[in-house]
Amino acid sequence: MLGDDAELTAAVLAAQDGDETAFRTVYRTVHPRLLGYVRTLVGDLDAEDVASEAWLQIARDLDRFTGDADRFRGWAARIARNRALDHIRMRGRRPAIGGDETELTAKAGESDTAGEAMEALATGRTLSLIARLPQDQAEAVVLRVVVGLDAKTAAETLGKRPGAVRTAAHRGLKRLAELLGADPESPGGLDALPSQREPRGRAVTSAGVTHPRARTQKDM
Repeated sequence: MLGDDAELTAAVLAAQDGDETAFRTVYRTVHPRLLGYVRTLVGDLDAEDVASEAWLQIARDLDRFTGDADRFRGWAARIARNRALDHIRMRGRRPAIGGDETELTAKAGESDTAGEAMEALATGRTLSLIARLPQDQAEAVVLRVVVGLDAKTAAETLGKRPGAVRTAAHRGLKRLAELLGADPESPGGLDALPSQREPRGRAVTSAGVTHPRARTQKDM
């Protein structure tokens, strides 16, 4: 397990044991990327509110979680996605999905997206370009590249097959490279952004200690 992930795993375990400082560490580590994902679903205007709702649920249900940093990111992303979809239904809006996603399940990507992808979004402008992708591609890119999930965990979050997520991410990254190349405000294209870490093995731990009270945004 890499150093950052080991620290996040330890912070999650301590937070489950009621350590408020550890929970703030978890929040500060995961929130920026989770917020980026929520923005692809609900837009800038509502993203903070939806992310806040997700964190309230994460805090409330933390004692039920078992796993390491990778699993925590996937678990948090599923909660955030559910809250975002609830918000969309309540507002009577739908994500702008481009095309039929079922065609992706039978076709593998040309290469493993994780090896080619960005580690994080460099600018808000790049995030706005990702929002222009078809919804399935935008979600796959953000989950794989920004949140840092592997294909299997991203697929579980989206309720799809790993091959479908790889293909959607590959297509999304290809389109994003085209958009960045044509965007005068993004001179370096994808080359201006750091590379993502290679997929790694997962050492799963378990913890189920109930924290004494639900945390609030103020605690974070």
